[in-house]
Amino acid sequence: MEETYERGGKLLLAGNGGSAADAEHMAGELMKRFRLPRPVSRVFTEKLKNVDPDRGAVLARHLESPLTAIPLTGRDALATAYLNDVGGTGMFAQQVFGLGRTGDIFLGISSSGESENVIDAAVVARAMGLRVIALTGAAGGRLARDADVAVQAPETETYRIQELHLPIYHCWCLMLEENFFGDVSGKAGAQYFS
Repeated sequence: MEETYERGGKLLLAGNGGSAADAEHMAGELMKRFRLPRPVSRVFTEKLKNVDPDRGAVLARHLESPLTAIPLTGRDALATAYLNDVGGTGMFAQQVFGLGRTGDIFLGISSSGESENVIDAAVVARAMGLRVIALTGAAGGRLARDADVAVQAPETETYRIQELHLPIYHCWCLMLEENFFGDVSGKAGAQYFS
């Protein structure tokens, strides 16, 4: 993930049920401050002020530099249109196809590792040159076998797997944030995200 963000890429995330909530949760932690301040760069601050001096100054104080993460959940219009017009399990795959670019990462979250719609998205991601990370339970399933990297929580019951997924992705968020924003003087992430 660090390499992806260093190259200007993004993270696409998907899961079902509780794993969908985890995808949304992790994206929220990455798109704005988790623990550390994420000021926008001086360069972007000036761009904002050039567009609108008053509003730009306020926005510069309130915007937080993101690590771009897009959950593929919660798009009701697209999901229902896809199910109605196409059917099947390809709703996440369609979004990976539309939003993904070579160098991005797809993170599939599935406690069983057998969620067909998440596996479909992983297949499309790999075909497009995205790296695939699987976050699963102990069994791993097909998702873990097909991923570039699999993190398998050492549990077999869904709720216990999900309880372990939270500290795993919180750890990832902390590590990424420290890497890009640990130097709050503006020399680390704020320089990069101009």
